[in-house]
Amino acid sequence: MKKNMTPETETEVEDSDFKPLTAQEALEWRKRHGTFSIWRIVVAQVLVGLVAVLVAWLVSSKAQVAYSVAYGALSVVIPSLVFARGVARGRGSVGGAMVGLFGWELVKILLTVAMLAAAPRIVPEVSWLALLAGMVVTMKAYWVALLLRPRTRTD
Repeated sequence: MKKNMTPETETEVEDSDFKPLTAQEALEWRKRHGTFSIWRIVVAQVLVGLVAVLVAWLVSSKAQVAYSVAYGALSVVIPSLVFARGVARGRGSVGGAMVGLFGWELVKILLTVAMLAAAPRIVPEVSWLALLAGMVVTMKAYWVALLLRPRTRTD
């Protein structure tokens, strides 16, 4: 902080650099950047989970390994579906959106933990390593969705 500047003055100086967009500038920005749907991430997770199950089946030739990978993938996909539905539905104020985002994230985490706790009862002879592999691969599917998103237009 510079000498002779109070925290309030410094905040004012930082705020003075901020220039809100006009309606026309905001419209142009949206045209250049487009929108990104949360549903693309969910679809990417489903596809990557299916590929992981297929690879597990082909590599191991064991149904239990494929079931475990599938359950691991579902332990990511189902909570993601619930989260996406909740976030997409709750379009209110900015504060409400933030509370909703964190609330639905908590629901997603709790649902994932509950599904993992239920795994031994749902998947007989569960392979925890395969289940974990299915979860990790499916969780990282958002990178696939981000790579496949429409690029920013500069025209």
